[in-house]
Amino acid sequence: MNNTLGGVKTPWHLWVVGILTLLWNAVGGFSYTMTRLGKLADLGMGEAEIAFFESSPVWANAFWALGVWGAIAGSLLLLFRSRFAVHAIVIAIIGLIGSNIWQYGIADIPESLASPAMTLLIWATTLFMLYYAVRMRNDGVLK
Repeated sequence: MNNTLGGVKTPWHLWVVGILTLLWNAVGGFSYTMTRLGKLADLGMGEAEIAFFESSPVWANAFWALGVWGAIAGSLLLLFRSRFAVHAIVIAIIGLIGSNIWQYGIADIPESLASPAMTLLIWATTLFMLYYAVRMRNDGVLK
């Protein structure tokens, strides 16, 4: 397999970052899918948590979708060495902003779902992805 694109060799860390972030983001995709399918009880969620997700307005669900699927697309596009990884990750950040506005600014989030540590981890991962994708694009790795 040719490990170059336009004369620029694919760095080993692109595979590590792409695969690890894809696995991490797939958890969000699974959660989103289970929520949209009405399968939260199968994940062990109680009535308060299910009621919270069911009460989310369409705009909050749209932002959540942008965040989740933008991040997954960003990971995949990194693996495909596409410069559009940057765009997908920016979309994920927009989704994350909107989701956080709903969760922490408007909604009455159940204590069992309020996890500032998890929110910070999601932000750190997504911002790292953006930094990494921009750096790889600027270094000519992403085309």
